[in-house]
Amino acid sequence: MSTKHNAAIGGRSTVSRRDVLRGGLCGAAGLLLGNSVAGAAAAAPRKATAKSVIQLWMWGGPPHLDTFDPKPDAGEAYCGPLNEVIPTNVDGITINATLPLLAKQADKYSIIRSMTHGINGHETAAYIVQTGRKAGGRVVYPSVGAVVSLFKGYKAGYKGLIPPYVVLTRPQGRFSEAGFLGSSYKPFATGGDPARPVFLVEGIAAPGISRERQKLRRGLLHDLDALRGAIQNNPQLQALGKCEKTAYDLILGEAGKVFDLSDEDDEVREKYGRNTFGQSCLVARRLVERGIPYVTINSGGWDTHKENFKAMRTKLPQLDAGMSTLLQDLSDRGLLDTTVVWWGGEFGRTPKIDWGSPWNGGRHHFGACFTSVVAGGGFKGGRVLGASDDKGATVKDRPVYPCDLIGSIYELLGIDPEGTLPNPQNLPVRLTPTADEGYRMGGRLKELM
Repeated sequence: MSTKHNAAIGGRSTVSRRDVLRGGLCGAAGLLLGNSVAGAAAAAPRKATAKSVIQLWMWGGPPHLDTFDPKPDAGEAYCGPLNEVIPTNVDGITINATLPLLAKQADKYSIIRSMTHGINGHETAAYIVQTGRKAGGRVVYPSVGAVVSLFKGYKAGYKGLIPPYVVLTRPQGRFSEAGFLGSSYKPFATGGDPARPVFLVEGIAAPGISRERQKLRRGLLHDLDALRGAIQNNPQLQALGKCEKTAYDLILGEAGKVFDLSDEDDEVREKYGRNTFGQSCLVARRLVERGIPYVTINSGGWDTHKENFKAMRTKLPQLDAGMSTLLQDLSDRGLLDTTVVWWGGEFGRTPKIDWGSPWNGGRHHFGACFTSVVAGGGFKGGRVLGASDDKGATVKDRPVYPCDLIGSIYELLGIDPEGTLPNPQNLPVRLTPTADEGYRMGGRLKELM
C-alpha cells in the first residue's frame, strides 16, 4: 500500500580501547574536562527531539547508483547488471531493486541525493563528513560522535557505565575522532564480532572466561591483596578500589549484558541478518534503548575499485535486512522518534563503471555527488531532498554539504550548531563552520525537519 507524501523536495523525485574504557569507568573523563566544559556552548533554543544517534557508516563509500539514487536509463556503462528500480511504499520514490525490504520502509526515512564535497581521498573525505570541516588546518576537529558524547553525555550528567560514544566494532575513520577534545572523547570500539556465538567485547568478555570464573578471579585478587589491608584510608588505593568496583559492575553486572545477544529471540536475530552488520544493528538498538547517546556501526567492504557488483551481491542484501529491521524495530519500540539514524559513507562511487583490467566492473572514489539517508529523531520520512543529474555525476538541485547535515543533526539533539566548543587554546571554535570561513553550504535541512 502506498503512503501519500510529497516525495520530492528540491528535486524530482590512538589511545587503546582498554584505556578508553578504563577512563570512562573511573570517571577520568569528568576529571579531564576541567574548566573546558565550562566554556562549552549553552543548549540550543530549539527543543530537542532526538536523544541518540545511530550512524550507519559504510566505510569506503557506498555506490549511490546501486542503492538509493538509481539511474536505470543511464545504460550499461553506468548501471551494469543492477539496472532495475523498485517502487517504495511512498508514491514517487523508487530505489534500486537490490533493496526490496528497505523499499517497504521508505515512509520512515528520507533520501538526500545531492550530498557533495568534491573530495576523493578516504582520509580527507572521511574527515569532512565526520566533522563538517576541511582537513589540513592547524586545528584537528572532533567528530560528530565526540561532540555528542560531550553535550549529550558527560556535560549532560551521563552516569552510564558504558561510555557514551560506542563504535561497533572498530574505529570508523582514518583520523582522530576526538580531535582537540582529547582522548576522553574517543569512541569505545568494542572489537569482536556480534555475529559470533559469543560477542567478545574488549574489556568486558574474554575467550574462555565465564562470568563464574571472573567472580572467582576477583575473589582471589582480594584474598591476595595484602597491601590494601596494610594501608587503610589511602586516597589512591580507595580511588583504585572504586575503579575496580565500577569495572566489575560492568563486566559482571547488568550493564555489560547489553552486548549479550543470547537473550534475543532467534526470529529477531534472523530478521536482522546473521552477519556482522545485521547483528551490529541489533546491538545498536539495544544500546540506544539503554540511553547511549551515540553509536556508530562501521561497516567495511565498500571500497569497491574492483568487481563492484560481485561485492554488492553480498553487501546489499545485508544492508537491506539490517537497516530495514533496525528502522522497524526502533519504530515498534517507540524509539525512532527520539533516535536519528544516519546512513552513508565518506563519498559515493563513480557513476561510470570501470570495466577495464584489473578493475573488471569497479567503481572508484566519487565526492562530487553522493547520497545519504536520514531517519527518526525529528527527521521526516518519505521524502527526497535534492537531485543529481541523469548519470548521477553532478548535483542538479539543492546541494547539501556535510556541515549542513551535521548542523541539522545537532539541532535535532538540542545542541546549538552555532555554539562553541571547548579547546586547549580557548579559541572561539564553532561547532559548525560559517561561509566567512570559506565554506560552501546549502543550509540546514529544514525541508526534512
